[in-house]
Amino acid sequence: MSRKESIVYQRHGTSSLHEFLGDYIVYRGLRPADPRLPDLEELRQPLGLASGVLPRKAEPAYGQVVVAMLQQARSIERPGTTIRSLLYIGDTRLNDGGAFANLCAASGWQGWAFIGRDEPQQAPQFEVEQERLYLANRWSALPDFFFFALQQGLPLDETTAVVIDLDKTALGARGRNDRVIDRARLEGLRRTLAELLGPQFDQEMFRAAYNELNQPAYHAFTADNQDYLAYICLLVAGGIVQLEALLEDIHSGGLARVSDLAAQIQHCRAELAPAGLAAAHDQVWQALQSGDPTPFKAFRQNEYLSTAARFGDLPGAPLEQLLAQRIVITQEVRQAALRLRQWGALVLGLSDKPEEAVLPSEDLAEKGRQPLHRIETAAVGESNHRGNLQGETA
Repeated sequence: MSRKESIVYQRHGTSSLHEFLGDYIVYRGLRPADPRLPDLEELRQPLGLASGVLPRKAEPAYGQVVVAMLQQARSIERPGTTIRSLLYIGDTRLNDGGAFANLCAASGWQGWAFIGRDEPQQAPQFEVEQERLYLANRWSALPDFFFFALQQGLPLDETTAVVIDLDKTALGARGRNDRVIDRARLEGLRRTLAELLGPQFDQEMFRAAYNELNQPAYHAFTADNQDYLAYICLLVAGGIVQLEALLEDIHSGGLARVSDLAAQIQHCRAELAPAGLAAAHDQVWQALQSGDPTPFKAFRQNEYLSTAARFGDLPGAPLEQLLAQRIVITQEVRQAALRLRQWGALVLGLSDKPEEAVLPSEDLAEKGRQPLHRIETAAVGESNHRGNLQGETA
């Protein structure tokens, strides 16, 4: 069965994340786009968090920080209103499911999480798990999820906080449009390595290293961190590290994590100068010492450029071409967020991308470039998606 036969999509004009989230967006560095909300540094002391450590989604401290931001956002828009329940919309059971659990643990709120994707070759179906997860293989199942939440006693009103994952959920939906996000990131990485290595850039070796190491089997080594993976690919593509020897060391346990590899390179740092890689290594080495999970700033800024270049519409082009070449807004998520805001719910977006990958540099901003969440792009949804959410608010 072809994709077209199983799920039919349609355009819904253009939109931006800002249309339905405003600046209520929090990226990896836990610095909200809206300056009225507290950032991580402001919350460290009140929450008793150690300095110099950036909590990730899988950690309880991440939930504490985001809950504090949600509470402040609620007090700004509806003073005196207390959040009592939480709805979460994401695309991965492990990462988003873990973030949802941490938010509930930190707040004590009751909640449910929707974990979605499009699986065109499968009949529409959903599962409900004990961890209060609602897993569906259609993004168009969102109205059914909200009706389910109402049946479980969760109000969809001003006492509800709604957290929406951005990458591959609100933007570039998993199973529908997510590969364009991956291609943009890969292009940003390729461009960065080409700029650093020049004629020495071995593109075939780069692709071999990236394709091999960008797999779950190597997450213990790479920490599932694209900056660390970019650093490894730079060393391989620049001829500093041999891929086969590297893989052998990883499998034998000789190298347990990226910091082990960086320490080896630090001992022979003088050999990097002829290849022009000393500065890039120094940046990664210093970041590893300080706990900064985004050491490869040049890569992330190129990722911003290659991602922004894939926003926008292709008027007159077939939908298949649009979904293959542009990163689009997920209409079902957009519509749900707008409706929930009408009902009084607080809606906030979360992204695991670092600020450098979503915000223009100062120079680019002066030239008029916008943060990704303010750039217009096409909105696409399933053609038989219901135009409203089921159920009534309490």
